[in-house]
Amino acid sequence: MNQSKTEFEPFEYSYYDYSDWYSNNAEPTQPPKEVILPCDPVADDNLFNICMLSISLVVVLVLAVLTRKNKLCQGFTRGSSSIFSPANFLDQTQKKGLVMAVFGLMFSKLAVLVIAPDPLPFSKDTSPDIKEFMKIIGIFYYPVLYYPLLVCSTLQHKAGYVFGTLLSFSHFGVLVWQKFDCPKTPEIYKFYALLASLPQMACLAYLCVQFPLLFVKGPKTDEDLDSSYYTDYVKSLLKKKSSASSSSAADKPTLLERILEVPKSYIYTPEKVFRFPLKLAVSAFVTSVAIYHTALLLVVLVIPTLHIVRAGIDENIAFLLLGFGIVLSDDRMEVVNIVIFYTWLLEVCYLCAMTLSCLVSIVMLMRSMVLHRSNLRGLYKGDIYNIYNSQKTIRPSKPGVVCWMGLAGYQAAIVCLGMAIQTVVYFICFLFLVFLIIIPVFYGRNLMVFEIAGKAWPAWVTLILVTVLQHVTAKFAFIKKDAGTRDLNNRESLFLLTYLLFLVNIVVGLVVAIWRMVITALYNIIHLGRIDISLLHRTAESFDPAYRYYTHFLKVEVSQTHPVMKAFCGLLLDIMIEGGRLGQKIRDAEAGAQENRPSKESRSRRVRARWQLLYTLVNNPSLLGSRKHFQTMQAAESVLNGTPSRSSKKGSRKEADQPAAEPEQAAEAPTSQEKTD
Repeated sequence: MNQSKTEFEPFEYSYYDYSDWYSNNAEPTQPPKEVILPCDPVADDNLFNICMLSISLVVVLVLAVLTRKNKLCQGFTRGSSSIFSPANFLDQTQKKGLVMAVFGLMFSKLAVLVIAPDPLPFSKDTSPDIKEFMKIIGIFYYPVLYYPLLVCSTLQHKAGYVFGTLLSFSHFGVLVWQKFDCPKTPEIYKFYALLASLPQMACLAYLCVQFPLLFVKGPKTDEDLDSSYYTDYVKSLLKKKSSASSSSAADKPTLLERILEVPKSYIYTPEKVFRFPLKLAVSAFVTSVAIYHTALLLVVLVIPTLHIVRAGIDENIAFLLLGFGIVLSDDRMEVVNIVIFYTWLLEVCYLCAMTLSCLVSIVMLMRSMVLHRSNLRGLYKGDIYNIYNSQKTIRPSKPGVVCWMGLAGYQAAIVCLGMAIQTVVYFICFLFLVFLIIIPVFYGRNLMVFEIAGKAWPAWVTLILVTVLQHVTAKFAFIKKDAGTRDLNNRESLFLLTYLLFLVNIVVGLVVAIWRMVITALYNIIHLGRIDISLLHRTAESFDPAYRYYTHFLKVEVSQTHPVMKAFCGLLLDIMIEGGRLGQKIRDAEAGAQENRPSKESRSRRVRARWQLLYTLVNNPSLLGSRKHFQTMQAAESVLNGTPSRSSKKGSRKEADQPAAEPEQAAEAPTSQEKTD
């Protein structure tokens, strides 16, 4: 019995001690950290990818049989594309939305693939040794998986639209089902997988809407050269400018108009006489998707960690700071509140920096689209020096083709890196502003920046007064106006003041050098995501790889998609093809020529129109290299440089020179005819 009492006594004592501690302290226990377990959706990703890959292969084979275009190289056709060339990236008249959606879908998959624990859906619990190889395989797998969507969208066949509808609805339905079953995942942040899949859902939803609409409308037959876009572009060039527009352009704009012109220059507004090339449209859309994914990744990598740090701050932080010699307050709870407040300020500064980086990237993207159109129009007109710092020949080249193929990828990668660097720099700037200026001024202590500036106020006042003195004397004492011209005045005083202020100007120059470094760094960081401008000097812009990619891209794009050249090719094909629209018009005109002979005025208009068209073709930059005087000039330059000319190397060049002279001779003939008419 005594033994049983001794056994229960410790238990009674411990129970009494625990209840007394709980009642006296009354501190609530913190809830445990939420643990997100791995989730397997009902729609297994492995089985779904196997089925979709098999169905996609069958769809491609069926479309190949239906269209009877199984050859790898089809040449130049005016009809629908083959399965091996699903998108004509040099066609400015086709629908761009479907192609942009497929590219945005692939980039979204790549953004998730980079940090996913299992890069491929066919393997679970991927070993770290083969994880990088799986990522490389995934980079090629997902383009193959979504390739049938691109084929169905541009094949111009009703069966393709039906298959595209089935495939897009399958991808969209299974993706929504999976995210509904498993909205939370243990990757980085519990909702990261759900938020990262939003661009994929948007692209697939767009495809689900567009494929049925295309099936109802039916395939279009007026694509590329059959479209009226190129002829309308030529008509807009040959159209006479109104006198009202020229007089209004001569008037000086007001201050309000100049202010409004700045935001207008950053807003891209579509125009009927100009269509954006497909490659640039894809690049702009993929860049916007890249901005979203980069911003999401920057948020989920930092903000949840700051939340965990702020939730774990307790009274021990006072002893930690005391070890570093930092005493915020004698009360430990006040120290905890101060540290929690400062941690919250860190979060606010980081979110402001990331938001500013997103806004800057979007504004730079809009500005790039405006400059893309301006650069293309300039090259269409032959303005080479607006883009290049020397005379260039607009023709395809091996590096040009490589840069043309990878432009969209280059742009997306540069924007992602640029946003990360911008966020870090803006975060440092916000920290300096908040912790060294705003907080000290608000609380009235730790005014280190103001104390340092206060001790050096005589030097700052001297620099400001000297700078103001030089500007005032330059305006009122050393410049004289006489009969509308300006000249130097009071040269003796100018020389004396230059000598006296020499040492002070050295210090001013030091301040200017620091300010120049800051401005250059900020300018390059802000414009890091743009490839349409060079971050180097005009003479060294060839060393900027991103700008070099862009200029090579323009060479290929302009030489192959010049609207005037395509309008001319369309007219030639209409004449050559029996039953063509223009050929029928010409035959009808020849049949009725004997009955209705054109008058002198109509003949003059026709000659003038032909002369204007011929003049435009002669000034086409893509045809510049085949003109005789251009090749003669190149041969002369090569002789002066001591190198043999190209025409001397191959005899076939002489044959090419003969027809090249015909446009110039023909260009002179209409002039004399026009004078007589």
